[in-house]
Amino acid sequence: MPPQERWKSRSLAADWSELRDQARGRGALSNASGRFERQYAEPFDDGWLQEEKPATLKTETILEKPRTIITYNTSPDIGFDRTINPYKGCEHGCIYCFARPNHAYRGLSPGLDFETKIFVKPSAPVLLRRELSKKTYKPSPIQFAGDTDIYQPLEKELRIARGILEVLSEFNHPVMLITKSALILRDLDLLAPMAEKGLVSVAISFTSLDHQLSRVMEPRCAAPHRRLDAMRELSGAGIPVTAMTAPLIPALNEPELEQLLEAAADAGARRAGYVLLRLPLEIAGLFTEWLEAHYPDRARRVMSLLRGMHNGHDYRSEWAVRQRGDGPYAQLIAARFRNTTRRLGLNSARAALRTDLFCAPSQKDTGSQMGLFDDP
Repeated sequence: MPPQERWKSRSLAADWSELRDQARGRGALSNASGRFERQYAEPFDDGWLQEEKPATLKTETILEKPRTIITYNTSPDIGFDRTINPYKGCEHGCIYCFARPNHAYRGLSPGLDFETKIFVKPSAPVLLRRELSKKTYKPSPIQFAGDTDIYQPLEKELRIARGILEVLSEFNHPVMLITKSALILRDLDLLAPMAEKGLVSVAISFTSLDHQLSRVMEPRCAAPHRRLDAMRELSGAGIPVTAMTAPLIPALNEPELEQLLEAAADAGARRAGYVLLRLPLEIAGLFTEWLEAHYPDRARRVMSLLRGMHNGHDYRSEWAVRQRGDGPYAQLIAARFRNTTRRLGLNSARAALRTDLFCAPSQKDTGSQMGLFDDP
């Protein structure tokens, strides 16, 4: 089998109980080599009885030293043109995470490696200060983060996201945060004053009210009630909150759509959004493996509905359809979302974040010498 095709092939005859034991507390069930690797490793039962249980998988951090921290994009179906991602890989372990394939570019697996080998950028706040201080910089809302969760467990100790928010606050720079962690409440002292100036909005990823489903789908994320508590506290502090019911997985969490939106509205959310499950590249194999292990009774139904929204494929990458799909079932989901948000008064108004307050503090005021690194 060609190396680039290996990631598409997954065995559905695996011993699911053994895989679950090995990856206990994680999202993915396996750690197949990335599609760019010349050598390919895959577990195989040769019939010999093995008494030893695999050791618990521990998280490793890998230091990165980037030269810049703001990433720009021109995607027509994304509502922002720049992001900051202080972490690559995510301990939350969400099985559906669209960022998983990025680990393949680093010679690692999008499976368990993605959840246990986390690239960190401690220099992010310093780099951000330098980039915002350039005379050529033009402010526009930054999506923080657009890849993996900024408030994953490592952040509690490393506080990189906290440092970035301090810089953004100092520069009066607009920022949009998205997370599924209650750790965001730690930074209310920064977010609330920024909200008073019209500089911040927060989206909480809210995928299920079912604690069991949430636990196996997003094993190291905040429980559903904690996310609702976070929405309530953020909203009470004057911070605009959006509930992102993303991804919607047909026949799994998609039936909860109306209940999710109602709970979010009760918790103070002003806006809501949704994205259909996306299965690009390695995610398709990882997700179907997970689905067969945890929900074998629904696996065929889930994939049939999903493929019905993508012309018989697991996924299509074209703009506009990659996040919504098309066809009758996709139209039904869109109508349900539209009707429910209208009934609840969600998405009735949108206040744009301000950019006119942006101001680079002078070197004299901040004591910073980072201006020495500016372009001449």
